[in-house]
Amino acid sequence: MPTRLSSDLPVQETPDENGAFPRLDDDQIDQFARYGTRRPVPEDEVLYAAGDRNHDFFVIVSGVVQVLEHGEVVRTHGPGRFLGELGLLEGQPSFVTAVVAEPGEVVQLSADQLNELVRNDPVLGDLVLRAYLVRRAVLIGRGGGLQIVGSCFSPDTKRLLEFAARNRIPHRLVDTDQDAHAEDLLRRVGVTVHETPVVLVPGDGTLRNPSNRKLAQVLGLHASPPPGDLADLLVVGAGPGGLAAVVYGAADGLGVVAVDSIAAGGQAGTTSRIENYLGFPAGISGPDLAERAVLQTEKFGVPVTVSAEAVSFSAHDGHYVVGFDDSTEVRTRSLVIATGVRYRRLDLPRLADFESTDVYYAATIHEARECRANPVAIVGGGNSAGQAAVFLADRVPRVHLVVRGGDLNKDMSRYLVDRVTSHPRIEVLLHHEVVELLGDDKLEGVVVRNNRDHDRRILPVRALFVFIGARPCTAWLSSLIALDDDGFVLTGEHVATDDTWWHKGRRPFPLETNRPGVFAIGDVRSGSVKRVGSAVGEGAMVVRLVHDHLSFGATR
Repeated sequence: MPTRLSSDLPVQETPDENGAFPRLDDDQIDQFARYGTRRPVPEDEVLYAAGDRNHDFFVIVSGVVQVLEHGEVVRTHGPGRFLGELGLLEGQPSFVTAVVAEPGEVVQLSADQLNELVRNDPVLGDLVLRAYLVRRAVLIGRGGGLQIVGSCFSPDTKRLLEFAARNRIPHRLVDTDQDAHAEDLLRRVGVTVHETPVVLVPGDGTLRNPSNRKLAQVLGLHASPPPGDLADLLVVGAGPGGLAAVVYGAADGLGVVAVDSIAAGGQAGTTSRIENYLGFPAGISGPDLAERAVLQTEKFGVPVTVSAEAVSFSAHDGHYVVGFDDSTEVRTRSLVIATGVRYRRLDLPRLADFESTDVYYAATIHEARECRANPVAIVGGGNSAGQAAVFLADRVPRVHLVVRGGDLNKDMSRYLVDRVTSHPRIEVLLHHEVVELLGDDKLEGVVVRNNRDHDRRILPVRALFVFIGARPCTAWLSSLIALDDDGFVLTGEHVATDDTWWHKGRRPFPLETNRPGVFAIGDVRSGSVKRVGSAVGEGAMVVRLVHDHLSFGATR
């Protein structure tokens, strides 16, 4: 039982984008009560504790509830407020404890009842979702949730930090090299420094250097599909295109399975701000867009399984079978390949020495926090590099943008070029390349060379961000799927002459590969437009084509 603090603390609310969380009126409370139960709550009752899964949802009718993290009050809620955050909708353990500080009355809904309300009542559902998104952002911002204890120089520590960040899991680093409380914390959990990194999960104890898959399982992010089931549609890859296919497919009543090797969001999920996506005039961060899309997939009953990488593809008895590195297989009538691309690495000596600590392939608030207000260098001349430069320049003292070519306008949108070139903290180095990394255990600088006059210069940076193009994630497709010379998946008219189609009685649909019922969307597709909007459009379009394929097969 956590220590109850004085109940005469002022009721505090964290502001959302409108200034404050909405206080429910009596009619709205009655609406919630139609889905749940009213009941009295005595002082000191624990409504839910840190680590609880699928705990209930509470609306406070009267009384006061305090929210505690590690025994300290971080929020106080009064009448008309509701409790919880995003994890309640996504099946994750609670990161906080809620205790009744003043007796009163609550409306209590189970997780299933809350999901039913979200599906059926768009007004209250939107209110809960908006508040939960903001609360998750607040929790992440203050470093709540998981504690990852380890050295900032450790590759495994960085791996765990990146996994938590990419999956938008609240967390903070307790650095054994710099945090004075790290040793006491390790002593309390019975772990030595040599056994780090460890992850402290509320309710699940201490995980000693867990794999990404183990951590995903503990957090409810990795759920193996039941063996033997035949899916209507398997979506491999959960970037914007893949998530769109899941949402539209599930909404149409298809039996959908969705899997990603790392995290929902794809490359877009590593982008600090997307400013040219329709409907978001102020822009939206990649992680926020991914989180909203994941909530939509959950709304239609399709969780995205992460930390399961596709390793094989085969055809069997008129269906397709995809094998994953966790030894599971999924049999499916149709397949959408949405595995996207991965950023290319620089061909530099000693890159591996720093890649686990100071070289990054994403630029979000988590990477910015790790830079610790030090100058950084960014390699690349496309939109990803430009977005990273603008984002980081507001958080670090200096950004050096290293561009091999001589014209930013060639690969970067005009609005980004204007923002990059006008920002006082961004230095653009055209016709330059990084040729050497400096430092021992930590990056202390990079050497850049002018590729016209070969002059060299040392940039005193502490982090290097790399956005130099990408390679498609298609190795798992073996030889059964036709690829172009660069490894991207061929679709539509590019495979119309393939022998596979001779006996099918139709030509391939747009987005369809040389295998009937196997489609490719987004960045992995040959000739695709590398934009979030086009990927989402292809994700919506491909579901219609899946229906056409399934209908055609039923008439044969």
